Amino acid sequence: QVQPVETGGGLVQAGGSLRLSCVVRGRNIANYGMGWFREFPGQEREFVAAIGRSGNAKSYKDSVKGRFTISRDNAKNSVFLQMNSLRPDDTGVYYCAVPLRTYTGLTDSREDYGYWGRGTQVSVSS
Repeated sequence: QVQPVETGGGLVQAGGSLRLSCVVRGRNIANYGMGWFREFPGQEREFVAAIGRSGNAKSYKDSVKGRFTISRDNAKNSVFLQMNSLRPDDTGVYYCAVPLRTYTGLTDSREDYGYWGRGTQVSVSS
């Protein structure tokens, strides 16, 4: 089984920071790009950030650019999402995603990801 496990969510005030971690069990992720998504109640899961297999290429949702940073540590089979200057509209459940297949580019499409963690709740108060 391939299972991402997210940690690091919590409750913070607007302007605060959180660092999310994702450890993937059951697969060596060194040959895979990775992604972070988030979901608001009653809405579709949306793309937040992606990182290429080497860690050099990165892509972000426009609204988080300059505030969020995605990174990875292949030796730890992990990816991270550093979130700064958090806003109340960042509140949601954040998911780590592993692609179905290896690829060298970045993708923001849910259909390209086949394995999802259970999610970690991020709550930002006003």
